[in-house]
Amino acid sequence: MMNLLLLLCFISYSGSSTKAVSGIKGGNVTLSCGSEDREIVEIRLYSRSEIIRVCEKKNCSGRVFKEGSCDVVIKDLIYSDAGKYFLRVYYNNNQTEVERQILEYHLHIHVNLTVRKGEELVFDDLPREADTVERCKGTVCTEIWRRGRGLLNERLTDSNGRLVIREFNSSDAGIYRVLNSIGGELVTTNVTESEGNDLNRTDDTEPHSAWVWIVAPLALMALIILIKITRQHLNRNKQPDSMK
Repeated sequence: MMNLLLLLCFISYSGSSTKAVSGIKGGNVTLSCGSEDREIVEIRLYSRSEIIRVCEKKNCSGRVFKEGSCDVVIKDLIYSDAGKYFLRVYYNNNQTEVERQILEYHLHIHVNLTVRKGEELVFDDLPREADTVERCKGTVCTEIWRRGRGLLNERLTDSNGRLVIREFNSSDAGIYRVLNSIGGELVTTNVTESEGNDLNRTDDTEPHSAWVWIVAPLALMALIILIKITRQHLNRNKQPDSMK
């Protein structure tokens, strides 16, 4: 107990701030601490459900690493990265005491998907904070999944948080939003249909192209020979009878 009281005497809480950050799936995002001019002692990153290991070496193999004195970079973003993060930054002040600053971030991820008709539309693992998934067309949004209620679409399947819409068609295109329990956007996915790539279409252009490459040169050669023979015949008819 005495050790805890002594520790509290040297650590002061400087308050918290909230920052909204966004990134694209597969890209990188930086959680900026804004404390580059301070002597940083330690940083710790948390989500709502776990402590996140931050690599502090120059050549990091993991997806989460420190940049500069206390910025944190998350690379190769995936669906489940979206949500709330807390960054604790410990630094020395002018009186050699250790101060703690807590920064709060809300990470929103954008995704662009192009799907062919008849294929599966797959939404990767949903964030832990996901409460609702809805599809929006214009200003009208319809729920297709809700935590605790399950699936609200007959062509939708749920495999441990991995949502799949079977046999994609044009009506499935639109904006899909993953929301938390208070309506905050975690993931926004823009789904479009791939044009001119229908799986049900029979494409037989390659055999036709092969026949064209074979027949065309032969036809051209025959035409050249025919023209040559015709010219020889005409020239022979123009010669005088003595020359004939």
